[in-house]
Amino acid sequence: MRPFLAPAGSVFRTYATGRGSPRSKLGPTLSLEHFVQRSRALALYRHILRATRRIADPSTRADTRRFARQEFERNRGVTDLDHIRYLLSTGKTEWESMERYIDGL
Repeated sequence: MRPFLAPAGSVFRTYATGRGSPRSKLGPTLSLEHFVQRSRALALYRHILRATRRIADPSTRADTRRFARQEFERNRGVTDLDHIRYLLSTGKTEWESMERYIDGL
């Protein structure tokens, strides 16, 4: 039986040295507070997407989803925690007023 020989420069070498490892593809590590705010942003985004199902007109529904995505994408790079909290609070307030309008239709 032949022993297993890995080719030179194989996956084993790059994994052991850290070059090309799965960890190098990830971004910087988030602080706990950033992680919490990120989960709140994702929860708000999912809530908005689910709530848009109640919009009867397909083009209005698509426009609303597109607008929500653009707003979240536009603010993706924000790292200041106070600004993130402000954006989440403002977004939640705006969406709640929009929901009242949708429910009134």
